[in-house]
Amino acid sequence: MNILINGVGNIGTTLLNILNEYRELLGIKEIYAKKNTLKSWDISDLKFLEKKNIKICTESKDALDLCENELNIVDYNDIKDNIDYIFDTTANKMGIRNLEEYKKMKRLKGASAQGSEKGFGVPYALGSNDSRIKKEKYVNIVSCNTHATLAVLKTFTGNNLENLEEADFVVVRRSEDIGNHERLITANVVARHLDENIGTHHAIDAIDLLKTMGLSPKLTSSDVTTPSQLMHTFRFNIELKESRTIEELKRMINRNKNISITNKFDTNKVFELGRRYGKSGRLYSHIIIIENNLLLIEKNIMGWGMIPQEGNTILSTISAFLLQTTDDYDKYENIIEIIRKDLIINEI
Repeated sequence: MNILINGVGNIGTTLLNILNEYRELLGIKEIYAKKNTLKSWDISDLKFLEKKNIKICTESKDALDLCENELNIVDYNDIKDNIDYIFDTTANKMGIRNLEEYKKMKRLKGASAQGSEKGFGVPYALGSNDSRIKKEKYVNIVSCNTHATLAVLKTFTGNNLENLEEADFVVVRRSEDIGNHERLITANVVARHLDENIGTHHAIDAIDLLKTMGLSPKLTSSDVTTPSQLMHTFRFNIELKESRTIEELKRMINRNKNISITNKFDTNKVFELGRRYGKSGRLYSHIIIIENNLLLIEKNIMGWGMIPQEGNTILSTISAFLLQTTDDYDKYENIIEIIRKDLIINEI
């Protein structure tokens, strides 16, 4: 199978590295990375990808001219009819615009886009609605913070939302990833609520995803952006219909293979651990729950987690690719388990 990653930014390059490492396991023949907006200082990054046998393509004549003597870059229009699957990692509704082109590609078996591209396809997060996207052609991988929202709901309800009374979430956002500077801020900025009954997009998007499984939980969310560049942090307050003990909560956390635990309170320490020991210097858990900081007041569970936004949608993205393109679901389970064990550090 020939695949294309459209967008060579933070998520795109992380995904390229992971897909390339598991190329044989995933049945991938050729990997193309599409880069249209190209500056001279981007060339060194792309050379690293070329060394890994990843083929760089563009449909920009300026980019082709710029790289003529530097890279073995190819014209996207010469290879697009040979693409079987597209991972769109662009942002700011670019993926939505690209969708019209993808629909014209006769060989294409499927495509996914990341969180900002709501409406691209069926919303998805690994472990939340896997059955809903089997053989779907277009899938929208929900945002990093929506992954965290769904993960704590799944964990503390015992994967049964009938046990949920209501839940509220507060996201304390980093303003920009460590390698970028365009959106850095100098003071905290509170986000406007998009819905007067639900709040910010995190709860809205979680509700929309759960609707694909016939569920309508009562959720609310808010967020504030801070000058940090490391990780988002996440405050949850979940009210259940029946009480639990702290020991039960810890067992429930340990049963969710897509999350991690920590007893660290500083995002810089957690981020650094990922940089040292994580594959490609990333952490891939949907959320990292601070296990020794849980509050339990009657039926209310409160606590904090950290969100590794550079990597926590990667497993879902690979899972979607497999579910969209395979009929062998036993093989799918085996592949995802192999990759999950490699990517997720259970205790941080």
